[in-house]
Amino acid sequence: MSDDSAESADLEFFAERGFGVPLGFGDRPAVVVVDLIRGFTDPTWPLGSDLTGQLAATSALLDAAHEAGHPVFLTTVRYDDPELRDAGVWGLKMKGASSLMAGTGGSDIDERLPVVPTDVVIVKKYASSFFGTDLASRLVSQGVDTVVITGATTSGCVRATAVDAVQLGFRPVVVREGVGDRSARSHEQSLFDLSQKYADVVGLDEAVSALEERALQERTRS
Repeated sequence: MSDDSAESADLEFFAERGFGVPLGFGDRPAVVVVDLIRGFTDPTWPLGSDLTGQLAATSALLDAAHEAGHPVFLTTVRYDDPELRDAGVWGLKMKGASSLMAGTGGSDIDERLPVVPTDVVIVKKYASSFFGTDLASRLVSQGVDTVVITGATTSGCVRATAVDAVQLGFRPVVVREGVGDRSARSHEQSLFDLSQKYADVVGLDEAVSALEERALQERTRS
């Protein structure tokens, strides 16, 4: 069976079983940019890959969010302990984790992103943007019900963030053009899994339109 035939068969099977039902956008979205940092976006770094296209898509999304007044959160992975004890057991799995030590520059947000002073940077130690951070509390305090996710990597930190988001009661929306991975196969399989069980996977244009529409609705209510 070809890859296309296998994918079609999977889609048909999951649809028959009731998977992949769209969650849709809620009323109050926020953008969460997962780990678009030098250690991940520079292919010369141990954990890096070429994410030029994902950075461009995320930049367009951020411009729309800033214009509409939606909250924006960017995450970074940074370790402060010289022995990587703050990476826990996870630090043993990937030797490249040492490139995310404070002071190396690996944890710096990629300068190609249009970050503004009101954006919030969340420092994390593990895959999910929610694990061990105050992101959920910040979202709840602002009445956010939908998290629009971009970043890296699709099979790792993006997936973990989306799974935790839905478990915490947020609607996760993953922007297809805005997420990337070191492995094309991992990327596509993760997007399939996310769309069937945990999140909506949408195109950039749809995400931007939704951000603009929600801002207009908010102004109308006000």
